[in-house]
Amino acid sequence: MAEVLVTRRLPDGGTEPLLAAGHHVLGGVRELPWAHDELAAAVPDVDGLVCLLDEQVDEGVLERGAAGRLKVVANVAVGYDNIDVTAAARLGIVVCNTPGVLDEATADVAFLLVLAAARVASDAERELRAGRFTGWGIDKYLGRDVAGAVLGIVGYGRIGRAVATRGAGFGMTVLHHSRTPTGEPGYVAGLDDLLERTDIVSLHVPLTDATRHLIGPRELERMGPGSVLVNTARGPVVDEEALAAALESGTIFAAGLDVYEREPAVHPRLLAAPRTVLLPHIGSATFTTRRTMARLACRQVCDVLAGVAPPHPVLPAVP
Repeated sequence: MAEVLVTRRLPDGGTEPLLAAGHHVLGGVRELPWAHDELAAAVPDVDGLVCLLDEQVDEGVLERGAAGRLKVVANVAVGYDNIDVTAAARLGIVVCNTPGVLDEATADVAFLLVLAAARVASDAERELRAGRFTGWGIDKYLGRDVAGAVLGIVGYGRIGRAVATRGAGFGMTVLHHSRTPTGEPGYVAGLDDLLERTDIVSLHVPLTDATRHLIGPRELERMGPGSVLVNTARGPVVDEEALAAALESGTIFAAGLDVYEREPAVHPRLLAAPRTVLLPHIGSATFTTRRTMARLACRQVCDVLAGVAPPHPVLPAVP
């Protein structure tokens, strides 16, 4: 029997794979992230770690774990920028994530943001709730058409493809950009070219050194005054200060965000910006999806501890 630290309370049934395998589950009751030093102190005494995306499993934590018994870290998320994957590989610790199971839920939220931002839904609802709705008006709450618009997908993995499917269903022309050519219709080799040709841009790239502030002042200028930006990837992919300025000045028309540079903090200028839809990182937040993510992470811990290759290991990026 191995000991596995689960840093947070998971959805009902989430730890069932660990229990069924006879492992001893530690933790699993907290609502808030573990502090760095606290996590570093705990990992040498466990064989596996199940963590969430807002807990930093850096080189220091991993070295402490490797000096003890730690063999595997499973992130209940697709993204893994909170884990030093290179250090883990050097130390012989397997890292796993949970791709595939949250694609549709996250794509739903991305397209929710497309619709809500384009049709200025948040501004309109805010007016109504404040008692400022005085009746229908032909020039009130005017947004942008979604049907017939050009949708640009930046990052064409599972979630990006799922959003593209939704866009096509709404009668949109769908273009996409990725680091390597996809060989599929709608591929655009240059990001600048994509931004200039699209009405609505939806971001679906992982957070890396290359994608940090991928969208900044220059890129927002290229999008143009009628455009909409949606981000359900990772917050630091967008320069929030630049985005707020672009919304205030009318450089772009609207934005819809589910992720932020310094979560849970939200840039105060974004909170006050016009034509901005802000959600609290709910991309995968359905009962079924979150439970499936938790079970997949726990099942992969069981695989590694049993000497079996997990289905979704995360490997260091090739330089």
